[in-house]
Amino acid sequence: MKIPFNKPYMTGKELFYIAEAHFNNMLAGDGPFTKKCHTWLEQKTGAKKALLTHSCTAALEMAAILADIQPGDEVIMPSYTFVSTANAFVLRGGIPVFVDIRPDTLNIDETLIEAAITPRTKAIVPVHYAGVACEMDTIMDIASRHNLLVIEDAAQGIMSTYKGRALGSIGHMGCYSFHETKNVISGEGGALLINDECFIARAEIVREKGTNRSQFFRGQVDKYTWVDVGSSYLPGEVIAAFLWAQLEDAQAITNKRLDVWQKYHEGLEKLELQGLLRRPIISDDCSHNAHMYYVLLNSLAERTHVIENLRSREIYPVFHYVPLHNSPAGLKYSRFHGSLKHTEDLANRILRLPMWVGMDNVAGVVASLTGALNN
Repeated sequence: MKIPFNKPYMTGKELFYIAEAHFNNMLAGDGPFTKKCHTWLEQKTGAKKALLTHSCTAALEMAAILADIQPGDEVIMPSYTFVSTANAFVLRGGIPVFVDIRPDTLNIDETLIEAAITPRTKAIVPVHYAGVACEMDTIMDIASRHNLLVIEDAAQGIMSTYKGRALGSIGHMGCYSFHETKNVISGEGGALLINDECFIARAEIVREKGTNRSQFFRGQVDKYTWVDVGSSYLPGEVIAAFLWAQLEDAQAITNKRLDVWQKYHEGLEKLELQGLLRRPIISDDCSHNAHMYYVLLNSLAERTHVIENLRSREIYPVFHYVPLHNSPAGLKYSRFHGSLKHTEDLANRILRLPMWVGMDNVAGVVASLTGALNN
């Protein structure tokens, strides 16, 4: 039986809510379903303000504008991340400064951040890889002492926590993704969480093409006009209606994913004890959301062999990011501080296994992986 890497999950209410949005004659952005999503995100995370966007990329771009990134400003982040993490700041003229990741969680190594700070540093962007939290207390302390902003790339982090606090709610701003490969989805979609009230008023303006349209609809001004830079970052109501069905069921979705994740974790313990792979490491401070299940193999050649072997059996694992500091654009627009040995090593050895709600053949994937590693 073919086992794809991802299979988007629907709760059963998505199409009903989309029809309701159409019946209400409200398909543009910021309608009733958008407001429901905003309220849910604020109540669930504790964010001062949540704003839906058409992608996590859009949320990151908004954060870069709100952080007032100017040409030459530096932003510290891991190289092992999706291109949007860096591109959002490069678009403003910022310079990503990459530091290495931790070999245990694959998150930014918080002990390397302070040495990378210069007079041009403006912000730190921790990326919560696989929905497992970065060491946020240390990062926030560094930011406080150096007067830096912290923008959490929590694209993979909805329903995960760090010491009981929702990922995305700890820094000054946080960014979520609702892409179809994430846990809670709307096809494409994202959200900006604002945790420092000083950014709220401008965030609404930036999101509405640089206009004070939101203030106009609240009756705070008698007409709206262009007042700042911005773009069209809000999604339509159809996207919000789909997302609302997912958010209503977010805890159940998370529980189902955790069940699949745990089956993988137990099934692969023997292979780890044999030294054939390494399973994910979850910090005691983190409650994770089972966004993905990955293993670290012993070499790039072995990973290539395993992928080919599993695909011949119609099982479709994948690897992940090519480190940004080695990419053509990374070489042009960024720099890195210190050795990135763990980034380069782990990027070559990581293997992400099929993972989705309703997956019922974890044992078959484990057996096939065992066979490939012993072949």
